[in-house]
Amino acid sequence: VRHNSYALVVSTENITQNCFFGNDRSKLLSNCIFRVGGAAMLLTNRSSYHNIAKYQLVHTVYNKMAASDRSYNCIFQDEDHQGQVGVTITEDLLLMACKTIEANIITLDRLLLPIQEQILYVVNYMIRPFSLAKVDPYVPKFKKAFDHVINHVGGKLVLDEVKRILNLAKHDMEASTMTLYRFGNTSSSSVLYGLAYAEAKGRIKRGHRVWQIAYGSGFKCSSVI
Repeated sequence: VRHNSYALVVSTENITQNCFFGNDRSKLLSNCIFRVGGAAMLLTNRSSYHNIAKYQLVHTVYNKMAASDRSYNCIFQDEDHQGQVGVTITEDLLLMACKTIEANIITLDRLLLPIQEQILYVVNYMIRPFSLAKVDPYVPKFKKAFDHVINHVGGKLVLDEVKRILNLAKHDMEASTMTLYRFGNTSSSSVLYGLAYAEAKGRIKRGHRVWQIAYGSGFKCSSVI
């Protein structure tokens, strides 16, 4: 929209205002998993910087499932019976996170997966309802489309579930796993922590394609390529 411009994107997690001082265990969970953190990235659409920029932004995909009550209420800020404000995290979180991530991935597939992978997925989807024997859902080989996958650090259970959904190896999850181990859940900034980890290890080479995927309350999910 604004030509020849700069944009400074700042992602941060500040737990101070959301720290819960009551006794409701569903609200105490957020005190345990979130940590203070932040990261920033400078973007520009000036063509003169094309050859010296670190990365080129190719695609962004965003989706939200707030129309579903289960999705909307799985992470919700409210008061307990003593009037203490906190963030309630329900047992629906993992299920709604998976559904939202899968919806985001389906959109991303059409943009980036090789045509043969798209054909295999569509054929598998069509024959499953009519097959006499059980046919497992086909998981596209995402490594054919991406060199690196940087996940939002929501917690170990969420990372394990994303690893299962995308059929990724332990090595593919290392940047996100180590970000969780070293810094905890720093919310949206964790995808930049993970990117910095991959850079520090010397794994990102010229021409590589990086997929950053983040998610949060709403439930919402966003991918950046």
